[in-house]
Amino acid sequence: MNQLSYKTVSANKATVNKEWLLVDAEGETLGRLSSKVAKLLRGKHKPNFTPHVDCGDNVVVINASKIQLSGNKWNDKVYLRHTGYPGGQRSTTALEMNAKHPARIVEKSIKGMLPKNRLGAELFRNLKVYAGAEHKQEAQQPKTINLNDIK
Repeated sequence: MNQLSYKTVSANKATVNKEWLLVDAEGETLGRLSSKVAKLLRGKHKPNFTPHVDCGDNVVVINASKIQLSGNKWNDKVYLRHTGYPGGQRSTTALEMNAKHPARIVEKSIKGMLPKNRLGAELFRNLKVYAGAEHKQEAQQPKTINLNDIK
C-alpha cells in the first residue's frame, strides 16, 4: 500500500520567510486596523502558518495619530495604569492619550490581540508604530499593503 502523499509541514525559524510590510493608518478604524495588523504579525495569512512559531511579518504602521474611533469613544474609552504605590491607579481618556502619545493607542490595541505568552512578546517586537508619515525603516524597503485586501 502507498504512503500518504500529503505531509503536514511545520514551519520553524529556518524555513520562515519574513517580509517588511508598511500599513497606513490614516482614516482607519482602530479595532479593524488592529485585528488585521495582528493577523499579519502572527502569520495567519500565510499557508505555512504554525501556531507555536513566529512566522509572521515585520509591520510598520504610519500615521497612527490619524486613526478613527467610532461613537463617543474619544471621551468614553479609558486607559488604566498603576504606579505600583497604594492608591496609584491612573486613568487617561483616548483623547488625552492621542494628544500625548498617539502611537501608544495603536500599540496597546494590537498588543491586546496577540497571544499572552512569550510568543506574543516576541511578535510584538516585530511591530513599529509611528505617529507621522515618516518612519525609520526605509533601509528594509517595506512593501506597502492595503488593509482592505486582507480578510
